[in-house]
Amino acid sequence: MAEELALEEVLNESPVRRSGRRRRPSLWRTVVFLFAGLYFLLPIYAGMKFTLQDIHGHFSFGAITSLPHVAGFADAFWLSMRLAGATLVIEAILVVPTAIYVHLRLPRLRRLFEFITILPIVFPPIVLILGLTRAAPLWIRASPYMLSAEYVILSLPFVYRSLDAGLSAIDLKTLTEAARSLGGNWVKTVWRVILPNLRPALLSALVLSMALVLGEYTMASLDLWTTIPVWIVQFQQGSNGHIQIAASMMGLIVTWVLLTVIVSIDRTEARRRKATKAAL
Repeated sequence: MAEELALEEVLNESPVRRSGRRRRPSLWRTVVFLFAGLYFLLPIYAGMKFTLQDIHGHFSFGAITSLPHVAGFADAFWLSMRLAGATLVIEAILVVPTAIYVHLRLPRLRRLFEFITILPIVFPPIVLILGLTRAAPLWIRASPYMLSAEYVILSLPFVYRSLDAGLSAIDLKTLTEAARSLGGNWVKTVWRVILPNLRPALLSALVLSMALVLGEYTMASLDLWTTIPVWIVQFQQGSNGHIQIAASMMGLIVTWVLLTVIVSIDRTEARRRKATKAAL
């Protein structure tokens, strides 16, 4: 009897009350996103405000315009850019073919590879750098590009999972078999069929790697190379903290610009595909 009364109450419930119940999760999502936005945006706003002030608190672009002329910044910037480029090339050569091969030929080992790629998060970076310093030959340790190899290992959990999600979202086996049946070799299949479908995931992985390179401090400091984060820490011994915060904001802005470019490329490609389908 109680169940029948409850069912009748639900059936007789007004649509307004039911719609109000449906809107509650939407309200909670808005509140959560609002607090999350404030949590991330307030420090950025404070940093930008401090950057655009002089030592007297007045509005000024002095810290930004003088940043390229500060001693050591140009060398640190170009070193970080070279390391970022080398890191992206190594990841494109090693991680991308490995992820594709695992999805095609070794699907049962995907769990094992996920476990292996999560290990760089388990071990502290200082353990990794000390192990490589003792094991690597002298000519590698004398080169700054040893940091690129370390950054590849450190960014492996993020890069592999981004590629894994992108490969799982497409019918990789059907695309590969179709390309092979039309006479394409493996290089053409990967370059002309798989990578165009994997572009959003690949670009996201590369941006994550670049963000890591531009913000990593421990490995570069222990290897005695002055990258942008190391230069920022060393520069804090000076008297002008506005330049230090300006350098930090620059790395953040570079990452934002890259993310904006990726989103624009992805949307442009989606619109092009829609236009092609509409034309057909």
